[in-house]
Amino acid sequence: MLQRVGQGLTRLRGRVLTPAAVKWLSRPSSVWWGFAVVHLYFLGWMMSFILKGEMFSDTLQYREWAVNGANPGNGEASISPWVYPALAQLPIYFSNIAGPDHYLLVWTLMITALNAVALAYLIRGGRRPQGIAPAWWWLGFTVFMGYLSFARVEGITAPIVLIALLFAARRPAVAAVLLSVATWIKVSPAAVLLPILIASRDRVKIIAAGIAVSAAVVVGTYWAGGISHLFDFLTNQGERGMQLEATFSTPWLWLSVLNIGDARIADNVAINSSEVYGPGVSIAAVLMQPLFLIAVAAGAVLLMWALRRGAEREELFLEGALMMTAAFIVFNKVGSPQFIIWLAPVVVAGLTHDWNRWKVPGALLMSIAALTFVIYPLFYTPLIHGHPLIALVLTARNVLLVVLLYWSVKRTLELAARKSQPVAAAAGLRE
Repeated sequence: MLQRVGQGLTRLRGRVLTPAAVKWLSRPSSVWWGFAVVHLYFLGWMMSFILKGEMFSDTLQYREWAVNGANPGNGEASISPWVYPALAQLPIYFSNIAGPDHYLLVWTLMITALNAVALAYLIRGGRRPQGIAPAWWWLGFTVFMGYLSFARVEGITAPIVLIALLFAARRPAVAAVLLSVATWIKVSPAAVLLPILIASRDRVKIIAAGIAVSAAVVVGTYWAGGISHLFDFLTNQGERGMQLEATFSTPWLWLSVLNIGDARIADNVAINSSEVYGPGVSIAAVLMQPLFLIAVAAGAVLLMWALRRGAEREELFLEGALMMTAAFIVFNKVGSPQFIIWLAPVVVAGLTHDWNRWKVPGALLMSIAALTFVIYPLFYTPLIHGHPLIALVLTARNVLLVVLLYWSVKRTLELAARKSQPVAAAAGLRE
Protein backbone atom coordinates (compact mmCIF):
# COMPACT_ATOMS: atom_id res chain seq x y z
CA MET A 1 0.00 0.00 0.00
CA LEU A 2 2.83 2.38 0.88
CA GLN A 3 4.40 1.76 -2.52
CA ARG A 4 1.13 2.70 -4.26
CA VAL A 5 1.11 5.95 -2.29
CA GLY A 6 4.58 6.73 -3.62
CA GLN A 7 3.50 5.97 -7.19
CA GLY A 8 0.47 8.25 -6.77
CA LEU A 9 2.69 11.10 -5.61
CA THR A 10 4.92 10.65 -8.65
CA ARG A 11 1.91 10.87 -10.96
CA LEU A 12 0.70 13.97 -9.13
CA ARG A 13 4.06 15.65 -9.66
CA GLY A 14 3.82 14.94 -13.38
CA ARG A 15 0.42 16.62 -13.56
CA VAL A 16 1.39 19.69 -11.54
CA LEU A 17 4.77 20.49 -13.11
CA THR A 18 5.29 21.20 -16.80
CA PRO A 19 8.32 19.68 -18.60
CA ALA A 20 9.93 23.13 -18.71
CA ALA A 21 9.49 23.52 -14.96
CA VAL A 22 10.96 20.07 -14.33
CA LYS A 23 13.97 20.96 -16.51
CA TRP A 24 14.58 24.22 -14.64
CA LEU A 25 14.20 22.55 -11.25
CA SER A 26 16.80 19.96 -12.31
CA ARG A 27 19.57 22.57 -12.48
CA PRO A 28 21.91 23.13 -9.51
CA SER A 29 21.47 26.89 -9.90
CA SER A 30 17.72 26.56 -9.32
CA VAL A 31 18.39 24.70 -6.06
CA TRP A 32 20.58 27.55 -4.87
CA TRP A 33 17.83 30.02 -5.75
CA GLY A 34 15.43 27.90 -3.70
CA PHE A 35 17.95 27.79 -0.86
CA ALA A 36 18.24 31.58 -0.93
CA VAL A 37 14.46 32.11 -0.87
CA VAL A 38 13.87 29.70 2.03
CA HIS A 39 16.77 30.95 4.14
CA LEU A 40 16.09 34.63 3.47
CA TYR A 41 12.53 34.04 4.62
CA PHE A 42 13.70 32.59 7.93
CA LEU A 43 16.32 35.31 8.30
CA GLY A 44 13.50 37.82 7.85
CA TRP A 45 11.40 35.94 10.41
CA MET A 46 14.24 36.12 12.91
CA MET A 47 14.83 39.80 12.11
CA SER A 48 11.28 40.51 13.26
CA PHE A 49 12.50 39.48 16.72
CA ILE A 50 16.04 40.85 16.48
CA LEU A 51 14.90 44.39 15.64
CA LYS A 52 12.68 44.40 18.72
CA GLY A 53 15.48 43.10 20.94
CA GLU A 54 13.66 39.79 21.45
CA MET A 55 14.59 36.13 21.05
CA PHE A 56 12.74 33.25 19.42
CA SER A 57 11.93 29.94 21.13
CA ASP A 58 14.89 28.09 22.74
CA THR A 59 17.41 30.70 21.63
CA LEU A 60 16.24 32.73 24.63
CA GLN A 61 17.56 29.96 26.90
CA TYR A 62 20.74 29.62 24.86
CA ARG A 63 21.49 33.31 25.17
CA GLU A 64 20.87 33.15 28.91
CA TRP A 65 23.43 30.38 29.21
CA ALA A 66 25.94 32.26 27.04
CA VAL A 67 25.59 35.37 29.17
CA ASN A 68 25.52 33.71 32.59
CA GLY A 69 28.24 31.11 32.12
CA ALA A 70 28.46 27.35 31.81
CA ASN A 71 28.55 26.45 35.51
CA PRO A 72 25.00 25.54 36.63
CA GLY A 73 26.13 25.84 40.22
CA ASN A 74 26.12 29.63 39.96
CA GLY A 75 22.32 29.60 40.30
CA GLU A 76 21.78 32.02 37.45
CA ALA A 77 20.10 29.59 35.06
CA SER A 78 16.93 27.66 35.86
CA ILE A 79 17.96 24.87 33.46
CA SER A 80 21.55 23.66 33.25
CA PRO A 81 23.34 24.12 29.90
CA TRP A 82 24.75 20.64 30.49
CA VAL A 83 21.38 19.18 29.60
CA TYR A 84 23.16 18.98 26.23
CA PRO A 85 26.46 17.14 25.64
CA ALA A 86 29.70 19.11 25.95
CA LEU A 87 30.18 20.23 22.34
CA ALA A 88 26.76 21.88 22.30
CA GLN A 89 28.35 24.59 24.39
CA LEU A 90 30.48 25.70 21.40
CA PRO A 91 27.67 26.98 19.11
CA ILE A 92 25.73 28.25 22.13
CA TYR A 93 28.64 30.39 23.32
CA PHE A 94 29.96 31.27 19.85
CA SER A 95 26.65 32.91 18.97
CA ASN A 96 27.33 35.49 21.69
CA ILE A 97 30.51 36.61 19.93
CA ALA A 98 28.89 39.89 18.81
CA GLY A 99 27.09 40.40 22.11
CA PRO A 100 23.63 39.51 23.45
CA ASP A 101 21.81 41.97 21.18
CA HIS A 102 23.06 40.13 18.07
CA TYR A 103 22.83 36.59 19.47
CA LEU A 104 19.85 35.47 17.39
CA LEU A 105 21.34 36.94 14.20
CA VAL A 106 24.65 35.09 14.65
CA TRP A 107 22.80 31.87 15.54
CA THR A 108 20.65 32.09 12.39
CA LEU A 109 23.61 32.89 10.12
CA MET A 110 25.59 30.00 11.61
CA ILE A 111 22.85 27.48 10.79
CA THR A 112 22.43 29.01 7.32
CA ALA A 113 26.16 28.56 6.67
CA LEU A 114 26.08 24.91 7.81
CA ASN A 115 23.07 24.22 5.59
CA ALA A 116 24.88 25.81 2.63
CA VAL A 117 27.90 23.54 3.16
CA ALA A 118 25.64 20.48 3.35
CA LEU A 119 23.80 21.51 0.18
CA ALA A 120 27.10 22.02 -1.64
CA TYR A 121 28.15 18.47 -0.74
CA LEU A 122 24.75 17.14 -1.76
CA ILE A 123 24.77 18.48 -5.33
CA ARG A 124 28.46 18.64 -6.19
CA GLY A 125 30.48 16.54 -8.65
CA GLY A 126 29.33 13.05 -9.51
CA ARG A 127 26.55 13.21 -6.96
CA ARG A 128 24.84 16.10 -8.76
CA PRO A 129 22.32 14.13 -10.87
CA GLN A 130 21.11 12.14 -7.85
CA GLY A 131 21.27 15.06 -5.41
CA ILE A 132 19.06 17.67 -7.07
CA ALA A 133 15.66 16.16 -6.24
CA PRO A 134 16.64 15.28 -2.64
CA ALA A 135 17.91 18.86 -2.23
CA TRP A 136 14.48 20.19 -3.21
CA TRP A 137 12.90 17.73 -0.79
CA TRP A 138 15.14 19.07 1.97
CA LEU A 139 14.18 22.66 1.19
CA GLY A 140 10.51 21.71 1.29
CA PHE A 141 11.05 20.03 4.65
CA THR A 142 12.78 23.19 5.91
CA VAL A 143 9.73 25.28 4.99
CA PHE A 144 7.76 23.30 7.58
CA MET A 145 10.47 22.65 10.15
CA GLY A 146 12.58 25.80 9.89
CA TYR A 147 10.79 27.39 12.83
CA LEU A 148 12.34 24.60 14.89
CA SER A 149 15.63 23.96 13.11
CA PHE A 150 16.60 27.65 13.27
CA ALA A 151 15.85 27.76 17.01
CA ARG A 152 17.29 24.46 18.33
CA VAL A 153 20.65 22.68 18.37
CA GLU A 154 19.11 20.21 15.89
CA GLY A 155 19.69 22.93 13.32
CA ILE A 156 23.42 22.54 14.03
CA THR A 157 23.57 18.74 13.98
CA ALA A 158 21.28 18.04 10.98
CA PRO A 159 23.64 19.37 8.26
CA ILE A 160 26.62 17.69 9.96
CA VAL A 161 24.78 14.35 9.94
CA LEU A 162 23.82 14.81 6.29
CA ILE A 163 27.42 15.48 5.26
CA ALA A 164 28.52 12.44 7.29
CA LEU A 165 26.01 10.20 5.50
CA LEU A 166 27.21 11.46 2.13
CA PHE A 167 30.76 10.47 3.15
CA ALA A 168 29.77 7.21 4.83
CA ALA A 169 29.96 4.92 1.81
CA ARG A 170 33.40 5.89 0.54
CA ARG A 171 35.01 7.32 3.67
CA PRO A 172 33.39 5.78 6.75
CA ALA A 173 36.13 7.04 9.08
CA VAL A 174 35.40 10.65 8.06
CA ALA A 175 31.71 9.99 8.59
CA ALA A 176 32.50 8.58 12.04
CA VAL A 177 34.40 11.74 13.01
CA LEU A 178 31.52 13.97 11.90
CA LEU A 179 28.89 11.79 13.58
CA SER A 180 30.92 11.63 16.80
CA VAL A 181 31.15 15.42 16.82
CA ALA A 182 27.40 15.66 16.19
CA THR A 183 26.67 13.14 18.96
CA TRP A 184 28.63 15.26 21.43
CA ILE A 185 26.32 18.13 20.47
CA LYS A 186 23.05 16.15 20.60
CA VAL A 187 22.81 12.43 21.38
CA SER A 188 20.48 11.58 18.47
CA PRO A 189 23.22 11.13 15.78
CA ALA A 190 24.29 7.99 17.66
CA ALA A 191 21.26 6.40 15.98
CA VAL A 192 23.04 6.91 12.65
CA LEU A 193 26.53 6.00 13.84
CA LEU A 194 25.53 2.55 15.13
CA PRO A 195 24.20 1.17 11.79
CA ILE A 196 27.31 2.45 9.98
CA LEU A 197 29.48 0.68 12.53
CA ILE A 198 27.53 -2.54 12.02
CA ALA A 199 27.47 -2.39 8.21
CA SER A 200 31.03 -1.25 7.53
CA ARG A 201 34.12 -3.41 7.15
CA ASP A 202 36.19 -0.51 8.54
CA ARG A 203 34.90 -0.93 12.07
CA VAL A 204 38.32 -0.46 13.65
CA LYS A 205 38.75 2.94 11.93
CA ILE A 206 35.22 3.97 12.92
CA ILE A 207 35.79 3.02 16.56
CA ALA A 208 39.19 4.74 16.56
CA ALA A 209 37.62 7.90 15.15
CA GLY A 210 34.92 7.88 17.81
CA ILE A 211 37.47 7.36 20.58
CA ALA A 212 39.70 10.16 19.24
CA VAL A 213 36.83 12.66 19.09
CA SER A 214 35.59 11.63 22.54
CA ALA A 215 39.10 11.94 23.99
CA ALA A 216 39.43 15.43 22.53
CA VAL A 217 36.06 16.37 24.05
CA VAL A 218 37.11 15.08 27.48
CA VAL A 219 40.41 16.98 27.36
CA GLY A 220 38.72 20.16 26.13
CA THR A 221 36.00 19.93 28.78
CA TYR A 222 38.60 19.39 31.50
CA TRP A 223 40.60 22.37 30.26
CA ALA A 224 37.43 24.50 30.28
CA GLY A 225 36.66 23.50 33.88
CA GLY A 226 33.47 21.56 33.14
CA ILE A 227 34.69 17.98 33.55
CA SER A 228 32.37 17.35 36.52
CA HIS A 229 29.40 17.99 34.22
CA LEU A 230 30.64 15.91 31.26
CA PHE A 231 27.93 13.25 31.58
CA ASP A 232 25.17 15.39 33.09
CA PHE A 233 23.21 15.12 29.84
CA LEU A 234 22.64 11.41 30.55
CA THR A 235 20.90 12.06 33.88
CA ASN A 236 19.82 15.71 33.83
CA GLN A 237 16.21 14.97 32.87
CA GLY A 238 15.98 11.36 33.94
CA GLU A 239 13.14 12.02 36.40
CA ARG A 240 10.87 13.76 33.92
CA GLY A 241 7.46 12.34 33.08
CA MET A 242 5.72 11.60 29.80
CA GLN A 243 5.93 14.62 27.53
CA LEU A 244 2.71 15.65 25.84
CA GLU A 245 3.90 15.06 22.27
CA ALA A 246 5.57 11.67 22.88
CA THR A 247 4.16 8.77 20.89
CA PHE A 248 3.39 6.68 23.99
CA SER A 249 1.65 9.67 25.63
CA THR A 250 -1.21 9.49 23.11
CA PRO A 251 -3.63 7.50 25.37
CA TRP A 252 -3.26 10.02 28.20
CA LEU A 253 -3.58 12.88 25.72
CA TRP A 254 -7.06 11.65 24.80
CA LEU A 255 -7.98 10.88 28.41
CA SER A 256 -7.17 14.53 29.11
CA VAL A 257 -9.08 15.82 26.08
CA LEU A 258 -12.14 13.76 27.05
CA ASN A 259 -11.86 14.66 30.77
CA ILE A 260 -11.74 11.02 31.83
CA GLY A 261 -10.66 10.38 35.42
CA ASP A 262 -8.04 12.78 36.72
CA ALA A 263 -6.03 12.81 33.48
CA ARG A 264 -4.71 16.25 32.57
CA ILE A 265 -2.07 18.18 30.65
CA ALA A 266 0.14 20.39 32.79
CA ASP A 267 3.49 22.18 32.66
CA ASN A 268 6.59 20.77 34.29
CA VAL A 269 7.97 24.18 35.20
CA ALA A 270 11.37 22.87 36.29
CA ILE A 271 12.24 21.78 32.75
CA ASN A 272 9.88 24.02 30.77
CA SER A 273 7.92 21.12 29.30
CA SER A 274 4.25 20.12 28.94
CA GLU A 275 3.51 16.62 30.26
CA VAL A 276 0.52 14.31 30.61
CA TYR A 277 -0.73 13.11 33.98
CA GLY A 278 -3.22 10.40 34.86
CA PRO A 279 -3.65 6.78 35.96
CA GLY A 280 -0.61 4.66 35.15
CA VAL A 281 1.41 7.45 33.55
CA SER A 282 4.16 7.36 36.18
CA ILE A 283 4.62 3.62 35.56
CA ALA A 284 4.82 4.26 31.81
CA ALA A 285 7.49 6.92 32.38
CA VAL A 286 9.61 4.45 34.36
CA LEU A 287 9.18 1.70 31.76
CA MET A 288 10.08 3.89 28.78
CA GLN A 289 13.83 3.80 29.42
CA PRO A 290 14.15 -0.02 29.41
CA LEU A 291 11.73 -0.19 26.47
CA PHE A 292 13.91 2.29 24.58
CA LEU A 293 17.03 0.21 25.26
CA ILE A 294 15.27 -3.00 24.19
CA ALA A 295 14.17 -1.35 20.93
CA VAL A 296 17.72 -0.19 20.16
CA ALA A 297 19.15 -3.62 20.98
CA ALA A 298 16.54 -5.35 18.82
CA GLY A 299 17.34 -3.00 15.94
CA ALA A 300 21.06 -3.74 16.24
CA VAL A 301 20.42 -7.50 16.25
CA LEU A 302 18.19 -7.17 13.18
CA LEU A 303 20.90 -5.26 11.31
CA MET A 304 23.58 -7.82 12.18
CA TRP A 305 21.28 -10.64 11.08
CA ALA A 306 20.51 -8.88 7.79
CA LEU A 307 24.23 -8.35 7.17
CA ARG A 308 24.95 -12.04 7.73
CA ARG A 309 22.16 -12.85 5.26
CA GLY A 310 23.97 -10.89 2.58
CA ALA A 311 22.14 -7.54 2.61
CA GLU A 312 23.63 -4.76 0.50
CA ARG A 313 25.81 -2.83 2.95
CA GLU A 314 25.15 0.74 1.83
CA GLU A 315 21.41 0.24 1.68
CA LEU A 316 21.57 -1.57 5.02
CA PHE A 317 23.20 1.27 6.91
CA LEU A 318 20.76 3.77 5.42
CA GLU A 319 17.73 1.65 6.28
CA GLY A 320 19.28 0.98 9.67
CA ALA A 321 19.85 4.68 10.28
CA LEU A 322 16.19 5.38 9.52
CA MET A 323 15.03 2.49 11.69
CA MET A 324 17.22 3.49 14.64
CA THR A 325 16.38 7.18 14.40
CA ALA A 326 12.67 6.45 14.19
CA ALA A 327 13.02 4.13 17.19
CA PHE A 328 14.82 6.90 19.10
CA ILE A 329 11.69 9.02 18.61
CA VAL A 330 8.88 6.45 18.93
CA PHE A 331 10.28 4.79 22.08
CA ASN A 332 11.06 8.06 23.83
CA LYS A 333 9.14 9.60 26.70
CA VAL A 334 10.26 12.98 25.38
CA GLY A 335 8.55 13.92 22.12
CA SER A 336 9.63 17.46 21.38
CA PRO A 337 8.60 18.67 17.91
CA GLN A 338 12.21 19.29 16.87
CA PHE A 339 12.93 15.55 17.09
CA ILE A 340 11.43 15.21 13.60
CA ILE A 341 14.52 17.05 12.30
CA TRP A 342 16.61 14.01 13.26
CA LEU A 343 15.03 12.02 10.44
CA ALA A 344 15.63 14.50 7.61
CA PRO A 345 19.36 13.85 6.92
CA VAL A 346 18.73 10.10 6.72
CA VAL A 347 15.86 10.48 4.26
CA VAL A 348 17.82 12.96 2.12
CA ALA A 349 20.78 10.54 1.97
CA GLY A 350 18.39 7.69 1.16
CA LEU A 351 16.71 9.64 -1.63
CA THR A 352 20.16 10.40 -3.05
CA HIS A 353 21.09 6.73 -2.93
CA ASP A 354 17.88 5.46 -4.55
CA TRP A 355 14.98 7.83 -5.14
CA ASN A 356 12.47 5.13 -6.06
CA ARG A 357 13.14 3.06 -2.95
CA TRP A 358 13.06 6.06 -0.64
CA LYS A 359 10.17 8.12 -2.01
CA VAL A 360 7.73 6.39 0.39
CA PRO A 361 9.61 7.41 3.58
CA GLY A 362 10.19 10.77 1.89
CA ALA A 363 6.44 11.27 1.50
CA LEU A 364 5.78 9.99 5.04
CA LEU A 365 8.33 12.32 6.61
CA MET A 366 7.11 15.33 4.64
CA SER A 367 3.59 14.60 5.90
CA ILE A 368 4.95 14.27 9.44
CA ALA A 369 6.72 17.62 9.04
CA ALA A 370 3.53 19.31 7.81
CA LEU A 371 1.52 17.95 10.75
CA THR A 372 4.28 18.99 13.17
CA PHE A 373 4.15 22.50 11.69
CA VAL A 374 0.43 22.63 12.52
CA ILE A 375 1.26 21.65 16.10
CA TYR A 376 4.25 23.99 16.42
CA PRO A 377 4.39 26.90 15.86
CA LEU A 378 0.76 27.30 14.76
CA PHE A 379 -1.44 25.71 17.42
CA TYR A 380 0.68 24.57 20.35
CA THR A 381 -1.29 26.63 22.87
CA PRO A 382 -4.64 25.01 21.92
CA LEU A 383 -2.92 21.63 22.14
CA ILE A 384 -1.78 22.12 25.73
CA HIS A 385 -5.35 23.19 26.54
CA GLY A 386 -6.69 19.92 25.16
CA HIS A 387 -8.25 21.10 21.89
CA PRO A 388 -9.62 17.91 20.27
CA LEU A 389 -8.83 18.89 16.66
CA ILE A 390 -5.18 19.66 17.39
CA ALA A 391 -4.99 16.50 19.52
CA LEU A 392 -6.18 14.62 16.43
CA VAL A 393 -3.41 16.24 14.38
CA LEU A 394 -0.82 15.16 16.95
CA THR A 395 -2.27 11.64 17.00
CA ALA A 396 -2.05 11.44 13.20
CA ARG A 397 1.57 12.64 13.39
CA ASN A 398 2.42 9.95 15.94
CA VAL A 399 0.70 7.24 13.89
CA LEU A 400 2.76 8.23 10.86
CA LEU A 401 5.94 8.00 12.95
CA VAL A 402 5.02 4.42 13.82
CA VAL A 403 4.28 3.71 10.14
CA LEU A 404 7.70 5.12 9.21
CA LEU A 405 9.35 2.85 11.78
CA TYR A 406 7.36 -0.09 10.42
CA TRP A 407 8.49 0.70 6.86
CA SER A 408 12.15 0.77 7.88
CA VAL A 409 11.89 -2.55 9.75
CA LYS A 410 10.05 -4.14 6.81
CA ARG A 411 12.67 -2.89 4.34
CA THR A 412 15.48 -4.23 6.52
CA LEU A 413 13.81 -7.64 6.61
CA GLU A 414 13.43 -7.52 2.82
CA LEU A 415 17.13 -6.73 2.40
CA ALA A 416 17.97 -9.82 4.41
CA ALA A 417 15.43 -12.03 2.64
CA ARG A 418 16.47 -11.29 -0.91
CA LYS A 419 20.23 -11.86 -0.43
CA SER A 420 21.16 -8.77 -2.42
CA GLN A 421 23.59 -9.05 -5.30
CA PRO A 422 26.86 -7.14 -4.81
CA VAL A 423 26.71 -3.60 -6.14
CA ALA A 424 29.28 -0.92 -6.78
CA ALA A 425 29.83 0.56 -3.36
CA ALA A 426 32.43 2.15 -1.19
CA ALA A 427 35.63 0.37 -0.27
CA GLY A 428 34.59 0.41 3.36
CA LEU A 429 31.11 -0.97 2.67
CA ARG A 430 31.71 -3.16 -0.35
CA GLU A 431 31.37 -6.96 -0.15
